[in-house]
Amino acid sequence: TACCHGHCAFPWNRKELCVWNTVAAQPICLSGHCYSISAVSFGSKTNPLLVCSASRERVIVWDLDECMQKVQEGLTPRGIVIGTLLGTVLHVRFSPDDQQVAVCAGNQIYILSAKKEAVLAELNGHLAPVTAAEFCTWEESILISVSEDRTFKASEVWDYSTGQLMYQSGVLTACPLLSLLIDEENKQIVTGCAEGQLWIFSLIRDHNYRFVARINVKKEQEKFCNKVWKSGKETGEKQNTSKLCKTNNVRQEGSVETSLPILLIEHCDFLVCFHNEENISSATNTSYFWIGSSAGLLIINMANFELEAFLSYKDYSDLSIRFAGSCALTRKAVNGKVLCLVTSMFEDMIAVLEVNLAALVRTQQNELLRCGNKNSRSVVASITSYFYPFLSLHYFRLIDLQCVFYFATGVKSTVKDQPLVFHNKIKSSGYAAVPQMTMFCPNKNLKKNEVPKWKTSCQRSLFLLNINHQTVFFVGDGEMLACGLADKTVLIFSSNLTDTYNVFSGHDGAVNSVGWSHDNKWLVSASEDRTVRIWSVCNNEPALILGKEKFHKSIRFAQFYFVDSFILLCCGAEFQLLSFHLDTTKDDLKRYKQKSVCKLVQKFPMASTVEITSLSAVNDFYSYIVLAAGSNRALEVFDLNVGCSTAVIPEVHTRSVHQICQNKGSSFCTQQPEAYNLFVTTAAGDGIKLWDLRTLR
Repeated sequence: TACCHGHCAFPWNRKELCVWNTVAAQPICLSGHCYSISAVSFGSKTNPLLVCSASRERVIVWDLDECMQKVQEGLTPRGIVIGTLLGTVLHVRFSPDDQQVAVCAGNQIYILSAKKEAVLAELNGHLAPVTAAEFCTWEESILISVSEDRTFKASEVWDYSTGQLMYQSGVLTACPLLSLLIDEENKQIVTGCAEGQLWIFSLIRDHNYRFVARINVKKEQEKFCNKVWKSGKETGEKQNTSKLCKTNNVRQEGSVETSLPILLIEHCDFLVCFHNEENISSATNTSYFWIGSSAGLLIINMANFELEAFLSYKDYSDLSIRFAGSCALTRKAVNGKVLCLVTSMFEDMIAVLEVNLAALVRTQQNELLRCGNKNSRSVVASITSYFYPFLSLHYFRLIDLQCVFYFATGVKSTVKDQPLVFHNKIKSSGYAAVPQMTMFCPNKNLKKNEVPKWKTSCQRSLFLLNINHQTVFFVGDGEMLACGLADKTVLIFSSNLTDTYNVFSGHDGAVNSVGWSHDNKWLVSASEDRTVRIWSVCNNEPALILGKEKFHKSIRFAQFYFVDSFILLCCGAEFQLLSFHLDTTKDDLKRYKQKSVCKLVQKFPMASTVEITSLSAVNDFYSYIVLAAGSNRALEVFDLNVGCSTAVIPEVHTRSVHQICQNKGSSFCTQQPEAYNLFVTTAAGDGIKLWDLRTLR
């Protein structure tokens, strides 16, 4: 979504771009994409006003003046295709002169011409999808980008005229960097991450991108809400304070603490709304920013890094969106009001909000100032009623809520059967839709305390995993998810659960365990049928099968070990170390003959137990340590370099351990050596315990 110059742009029916003129109240739909639109951005100039839309198959630049003229003439508006088949695009941005477009597709950034299909530069270096990119306004050859980089994000600065990397920062945080803003006034970079933190760096040439400050927005929001709540409590007017601000420091039982991802950072036209006030005129050199999060909108003062106002989506019953997936704001306020475009995280719904900046700030600031000042209450009441006499909460209002501004973007209209001619029983000939039989009548009389629609729609995609799964594992880069099912199959999903990547069938029993190889090309599965199979991710036929004759009991666990050099599996009261060789060459005359081989290296029995319930070993780097937990509630530490058990921890839990997790490290950051001595165990009904290998405590 995007907002700029009195226009709002958002996907319509996923593949069309809808641009709505907020002044003339006139929408226009632009068609040209074959796949879902994933990124939208307006140009920097108003004449002509350009808008860029991107999907996985093409990037299109539209001239809105020409498009409106085409529509008035009864013609179909067409845009300029500037890029094709770039992949999944997460972000697009125009240069200050609207001559180039930066397209963030996957791990790369493409600098495209805005006039024709031409790739001016291709910037590489990020290790994960690029989430945002901005052009430097005072040095147009500089492009700044932020990326996920496998949950450890990097900020990189490019000279796109030469396509060379100028500067790369270190890892900033453990969560993805989602948003980016260049503060032209202070010559600074402001970036926000998924855990609710802002990082500020200097862009002055002599400072060498020096770190300036880090702001914990979530803590600042809690601090601000506590102040408003306490002031409302003291004055006895808690009904005027935000619902979110009514919570104290103690979290209620049953509530869930969520993060505050920074979805948007935008300049706030704060002083324009208060240009007649004396107490605001003294702060003309202060910058204010809008911070858009999944829970609401915040205004932050960059001079003292404190919040000036907080608008929560949950406070308004007329707003169906409770958690935002993305948001966009107009940079300049018109008549003291700012337009905000919010999309729902769980539903295909978009809402356009009109925020009265003066009313928002004055209402919350006066809640803090009138504590102990009885004379100011009537003044505040008259101000708020003057701005919004028809709302109980006076921060913003919805424009044409039921008519225009709620868009079900994913629902297509269907043509219903209607009477053809004079008699009511004569229907149409059936060209519209095939008649369907009603198998059951759903219960539509849902009460307010029942599960809302967004929860059921979100659970629909997870239903397959919830009914009969035995084990679930993410691949190392988090792009795919392997799931072993009780119906004897192994499934591979994309991480967003929108598509099934592959299905493996061949086991005669429930799949107990699945494990990825270090290079993410192979998958090992263990089953109740006493077999172990190794699959290629791109092939449905198993590359290696270890039959029932090798094992006397069902295989509870199997994984690759020692950086894919061995296979580690547990069977009964022992675990086995196997060496293997995979041969993927095909011979049509001898397809039945297996060319891949496997050989037993050694068996390691666990003392005083009937069955091993959990097994853990690190495959991401070379480690000799293997942890095994048995049905006797004990945990045993094996050193495969020595070839024997080195330590036993009795009575680890009150019940048998069903999961052991070791620190597998990361390819993108270094950890303290002591951290690799820690591991975690869990048992049903006995919680989670953190252990240290050095002390066995």
